[in-house]
Amino acid sequence: MKYIMFTKHLQGLDLAGIAGALNSVGVEGADLCVREGYPVNPENIQTALPDAAQQLADEGLSLPMVTGPGELTRPDLEYADEFYGVCGEVGVKHIKIGYWPWNRERHYWDQVAEARKLLEGFQKLSEEHGVQTVVHTHSGTNLGLNSCAVMDLVQDLDPSLVGVFLDTGHLSLCGEPISMALDIVRDYLSVMAFKDMIWEKRTVGGETVWKSRVVPMGQGYVHWAEVLRGLEAADFEGHVSFHSEYSGQPTKRVVELARTDVEFIDVTLNGEEPAF
Repeated sequence: MKYIMFTKHLQGLDLAGIAGALNSVGVEGADLCVREGYPVNPENIQTALPDAAQQLADEGLSLPMVTGPGELTRPDLEYADEFYGVCGEVGVKHIKIGYWPWNRERHYWDQVAEARKLLEGFQKLSEEHGVQTVVHTHSGTNLGLNSCAVMDLVQDLDPSLVGVFLDTGHLSLCGEPISMALDIVRDYLSVMAFKDMIWEKRTVGGETVWKSRVVPMGQGYVHWAEVLRGLEAADFEGHVSFHSEYSGQPTKRVVELARTDVEFIDVTLNGEEPAF
């Protein structure tokens, strides 16, 4: 497995700061958040992404993955072709697109059919530019929220062009047991997202609701030993994106927590009992 880190919660850092943070965490490269408000975004991607790739390389870091804006759910968006083109030129392997929320006013299978048509368009972009589109399994009312649901979207597409980005945290909330989840998507599995999550009760507007929250690895619902055994059995050698989605924490603390997460996985891989 090759460790990378999602840079969403490093917002506010310039590229030099991001590179320093990644090296401090102990990962090999970036799952670079390319969105409005970040050093690289859809408006400046033509020049900023090549510069970012070079700056990361100068610090011994790779750029195998880019996470696009949440609105990147249509291949005919004004900037989509340029976005894919620049990613292909700098050697990005995977582009994570956005999500299709389920609309309770419409039939599920009609929405799946529409999403599949859009994915066919992304497949064409992937083929043209040499970058794989990946669909992230995200809990909540999203199409593709777990392994079975994401296969509704990608089945029969070319797995070299459209893959699955399987997320341990979200699967722990609404997915299959991890060994089963890996088996379901095995022909399409491209990237893993590592994070741990819990459900917790909150009071919103006087009403008690359940909300999900990311917690440090080992403190949530994910059975990490089973995750790592399953990936070993599947001979998974791809990229693992440490999501480090510690919202509300200062950047320095996000880096510290991400470093601890990497250490947790290394210890668990060695069959030891984590001391944290």
